[in-house]
Amino acid sequence: MTEAKKLYVKTFGCQMNVYDSERMAEALVTQGYEQVDTADDADMILFNTCHIREKAAEKMYSDLGRLKPLHDAKPALKIAVAGCVAQAEGEEILRRQPMVDLVVGPQTYHRLPAMMQAVGRGERVLDTDFPEEDKFTLLPKDRRPARGPAAFLTVQEGCDKFCSFCVVPYTRGAEVSRPADRLLGEARDLVARGVREITLLGQNVNAYHGAGLDGGEWGLARLVRELARIDGLERIRYTTSHPNDMEDDLIAAHGDCEKLMPYLHLPVQSGSDRILKAMNRKHTAESYIRLIERIRAVRPDLVLSGDFIVGFPGETEADFQATLDLVERVGYGAAYSFKYSARPGTPAAERAGVDPAQADARLQRLQTLITAQQRATQEGMIGRVVKVLFEKPGRKEGQISGKSEYLHAVHCDGPATLLGQIALVEIIATQSNSLTGRLYAQP
Repeated sequence: MTEAKKLYVKTFGCQMNVYDSERMAEALVTQGYEQVDTADDADMILFNTCHIREKAAEKMYSDLGRLKPLHDAKPALKIAVAGCVAQAEGEEILRRQPMVDLVVGPQTYHRLPAMMQAVGRGERVLDTDFPEEDKFTLLPKDRRPARGPAAFLTVQEGCDKFCSFCVVPYTRGAEVSRPADRLLGEARDLVARGVREITLLGQNVNAYHGAGLDGGEWGLARLVRELARIDGLERIRYTTSHPNDMEDDLIAAHGDCEKLMPYLHLPVQSGSDRILKAMNRKHTAESYIRLIERIRAVRPDLVLSGDFIVGFPGETEADFQATLDLVERVGYGAAYSFKYSARPGTPAAERAGVDPAQADARLQRLQTLITAQQRATQEGMIGRVVKVLFEKPGRKEGQISGKSEYLHAVHCDGPATLLGQIALVEIIATQSNSLTGRLYAQP
């Protein structure tokens, strides 16, 4: 029997990249690979890249450079670059880094088996097309065992919004939604492999409009309700959403679909209407606030998270103060905030940015406010009994850890037999990014 070749995958960025990495690893199983946890043991290394962060391409080249000693020691080592940086950089990666054998974009990784055969013949391969075929139908049907009780499921890809700061429409393409029957089949398969919680993924996941089982077009709410009918699937989440795609039936689902968890990531980016217009966001600060009020009216305990960019070109102190005001009015349980950095090829990249020192100071002020709100949300959980899906052993002996319905990380003392199960936990303390609990003994 031929010994399996070893594959190491390093994933950068969003949850969709995590899902894509899983599917690429499964596709490479057909080429005789098995996944390992360290690059030193690998016969092939695959970087699945993200273009959202600042200087993503340069960081990728630095990571590749660090592989040179390993490649020198193992000349047969194959190196592949996938994902959004691969899509954006393409031929430049092959030109700048002779060690790289394969560059594949996020829409063509279903072709990996054929690409690896070409690599085996000594060819260097580049494929960053936007093909017409549905890659998901061409990926292997046999899935690997689930790595835990929570999993991702991509339901929608691409973006038609063209925010002026964002590369996604150029690296992921136009919005495309997968048919409901295939998603339901993949969800049932995940549940059969021990998954209890599924997070639905998309660049604009609530823009989902896929072919339904009835021949019509389904929105995300209809898909969520159908997924909720699957026995053994206990929890449903979705990310990332756009305020303009938060339709009435999806808001209603937050109030009446028990399996849809009370956590929502809904980026606003800025509290200034002038900056939102410059970002091409197509919503206002007030419309966003009204939307949050409607959602909380049906699910008062919902924990909200968001995204913010500070120092966007043209942002004044008054614009930034409007962002602080919005955060104060909304109240976030968590949020991700970043200093603006230009993405080549986007409209905003051509505009003059805010003074870096001023942008740094604004980011610190915003993060101080968000941290205070996050801490208050977590402290409000003390004394409450929550449902925790235990996913893995804790850091200390005898501990287990998992996520509450509000997506808080929770750890407590408990038996390993609870891993993969949902149990009641009373929250007794809070740390900076997690909660401490004890298993709740019902009276």
